[in-house]
Amino acid sequence: MCLGIPMQIKSIDGFMADCEAKGIHRDVSLFMLQDEHCAIDDFVVVHVGYAIQKITPSEARTAWELYDQMLADDHA
Repeated sequence: MCLGIPMQIKSIDGFMADCEAKGIHRDVSLFMLQDEHCAIDDFVVVHVGYAIQKITPSEARTAWELYDQMLADDHA
């Protein structure tokens, strides 16, 4: 199973971005989204170090709610 993680762009340098989710920062390649305009504070889905899709803040929030629920159920 592959899992994409919603992350928020905090800074951009060329095709690389510093992205954050739940206090964790990662260097993420924006190369696959070069035809999209990505800006600071945008949300992207990250898979194996690459941003693969832009999403809305609402979509990111919904995904994290589902992930948090899955983790809570796993620990129950």
